[in-house]
Parts: sequence; C-alpha cells; structure tokens
Amino acid sequence: MTNNSTLFMLCISVSLLFQACTDKTITVQKKGFWTPESEFEGVSRNAAISFTIGNSAYLGTGVDVSGRPLSDFWEYTPSINAWTQRANFPAKARSEAVAFSVDTKGYVGMGKDNSTGNLFRDFYMYYPLTNAWKRVADFGGSARRSAVAFSTGGKAFVSTGFDGSEQRDLWAYDPVADSWTRKADFGGSARIGAVAFVINNLAYVGTGSTQAINQNDFWQYDSAKDVWLKRRKLADISLPRAYGGRFCHQQHWLSGNGYNW
Repeated sequence: MTNNSTLFMLCISVSLLFQACTDKTITVQKKGFWTPESEFEGVSRNAAISFTIGNSAYLGTGVDVSGRPLSDFWEYTPSINAWTQRANFPAKARSEAVAFSVDTKGYVGMGKDNSTGNLFRDFYMYYPLTNAWKRVADFGGSARRSAVAFSTGGKAFVSTGFDGSEQRDLWAYDPVADSWTRKADFGGSARIGAVAFVINNLAYVGTGSTQAINQNDFWQYDSAKDVWLKRRKLADISLPRAYGGRFCHQQHWLSGNGYNW
C-alpha cells in the first residue's frame, strides 16, 4: 500500500491492538476512538482486496458466505460517507488476490479461483477517472494467493504468498515500463497472510503464517538499496497472527485482528 493508505482499511475483528512505534522503540498505547460509518453496500465477504487513491478507498473481489468468488468493485467516499459501485473487476472472480495503488491508478491481480482451486498471476489496472480496467503485465513470479503488496518510490512490490508452497521472493512492478523485476528476497521466513505498510519511503512487512505457525516478526525494506533489515517484533502482549489488518497515520502504524490459529 502507499502512504495515502492513511485514509482507509476495512477490518472486521473483535479486538484491535494499537501500537505506536519509532525505529528503536515500540510502546503499546490505547488511543483514539472508533465511530460508525456507512455500511459496505456489497454482499458480506472475506479475502477481498482494497487500496486507496486520493481521498477515496476501493474494495472488491473476495468470496461470499457460501464460498462463491466475487468480482464486484466499490468506491468509498469519506466526504459524503457513501459507497458507490464501480465497474466490476474484469477477469475471473477470485479471492486472496493482492492490490496496490501507484499515483492515480489502482492494480489488482493474482489470487485464487474458489470454484476450481486454480491460482492466478494476471494483473489489471483500474483508472478512476474513466472507471475502466486494463490488463497489464502478468506478475513476474509464480501464480499464487495470500501475497502481500506495498508501493514506494513510484513502484509497487509484491512478496510472499502460496503457490503450492509458501514463498518469500520479492518482485518490483514499474508502471511506466509495465514490467516486473525480481529484488532481494523477503528477510523473514516464507509465509502467507502477512501485512505491509510504508512510512517515509521505507516498507515494513511482518506477521503472517509459516507452516501453520503464526509469526510476529517485522522487517524493514529500503527499496533504494534493495536491502531488508530486521526490526523489533510485535510487543510481547500481542499474539502472533496471520491475515491481520493495518494502516498508517503519519509516523505511527496500527495493526490488529487477523487469525490466531
């Protein structure tokens, strides 16, 4: 996700852990409050994707309560507290896809066809001004689900996920060249269901599940140097988790929910 992910991340959970951190310390704090907003107007689902562009958030795909894969796509506008349905994701309906935004465009790809179990590596660009989708270069790595993505420095990065086994390779997408380039592998163990966020052009990736064991480690990625650096784990009072939610606000990050198997 890009830094403008400060505006939105949809999370459903019974508890949320708030943490504020710097490069050297992590302090658990209870801050702020939640207020109800307009309910999502699509069907209930899980394993969906989301990204933000400007002052709007976008959500789509996933699987409904009956296991049916979905391709509908929605925009949330905070200024009017309203959801608007947009052009459907144009490819095969799927869950556990990955998404990111770069500048004024969003990108969605990969994931799983719940009807067949097939995995995808195709990618599509969404342009809000025209409400239109366009196919772009396929993901540079293997077809997979449950990967993680973030954007920084005008490029996007996709890592980890499951292609039949858990992975830790990292790929950079250049939207100008419409091409993928392999970068230094993620510093931690191969995993699924990790989270990622960006602060000051440095990306942070952590948590997730490795061989059915939940993780609480975090790693910092400097895209300019193509280097990973291990950072402090989640606070000891926080359970390791997979498929958590996260968003950034200024110099702080918030992480919560997910599964503790």
